[in-house]
Amino acid sequence: MSDLTHSTTAKNVVVFDYGFGNVRSAERALAHVGARVEITRDYDKAMAADGLLVPGVGAFAACMNGLREARGDWIVGRRLSGGRPVMGICVGMQILFGRGIEHGVEAEGLDEWPGTVEPLRAPVVPHMGWNTVKAPGDSQLFAGLDEDERYYFVHSYAVRTWELEVTNPHMPSPKVSWATHGEPFVAAVENGPLWATQFHPEKSGDAGARLLRNWLDTL
Repeated sequence: MSDLTHSTTAKNVVVFDYGFGNVRSAERALAHVGARVEITRDYDKAMAADGLLVPGVGAFAACMNGLREARGDWIVGRRLSGGRPVMGICVGMQILFGRGIEHGVEAEGLDEWPGTVEPLRAPVVPHMGWNTVKAPGDSQLFAGLDEDERYYFVHSYAVRTWELEVTNPHMPSPKVSWATHGEPFVAAVENGPLWATQFHPEKSGDAGARLLRNWLDTL
């Protein structure tokens, strides 16, 4: 058995299917690292899973509308209120912030974190291809990964500033990782049971597989 599937007890992960994500790619990547995976929007299954993965492709507002229609906003909120792990990928990360602005249109997000998803200010957009990520030294998500590893990005919008301030000394501060394309932007967040990546770990080869394995190990 490879080091990517070392756990003796497979974790149950639901890839939430609300019509706006590469659910099959996520399913294959999670299964590759040893998870038992189901693609569904069923409320009971999404709530009972060890981990919930929320993918996302396309426009911020459309993803939010699809998520609400599938009751995904309620499911995410209920899981997090009970300390149950949730992971967002690409636009699935972006909708966790307070709002998104695309083509001058503002849409409300889930507001789990304050902040605005805005157009990237870069000579070339979309940001499409491989890039490095600067992660905190104590990151669990990037544990065992070299700082020169590259991850696959496809996006034209991002969060350019991290706005959440933790003033309670008894609460750990979120771990925020950054990447640069024209300007720095938030590439990943680890915040208690809520983790997210702007890049696609399911399309990032061995590095992405190790990252998903790291998430599974926390479930």
